[in-house]
Amino acid sequence: MCRNIRQLHNFDPPASEEEIDDAALQFVRKISGSNKPSKANTEAFNLAVEEVAASTRKLLDSLVTNAPPKNREEEAEKRRAKFEARFAA
Repeated sequence: MCRNIRQLHNFDPPASEEEIDDAALQFVRKISGSNKPSKANTEAFNLAVEEVAASTRKLLDSLVTNAPPKNREEEAEKRRAKFEARFAA
């Protein structure tokens, strides 16, 4: 859906509040089609971000897995390599 939204589940350390809030903001921006809402829509936009973040926290807190936690640096390196392969000269 949106390349800027990253997987947040099963990392050590767990996703931070900032990461959850950033993902919620990106999601709302994507579905609303607006990076910055008009004054008339600011309240609805901000409420949507808060609700998506709360739902995300609830989801992440309830998910279980037997897989070992992922390493953030390794996953970031995989993304960089994939990006470079895709957009290399």
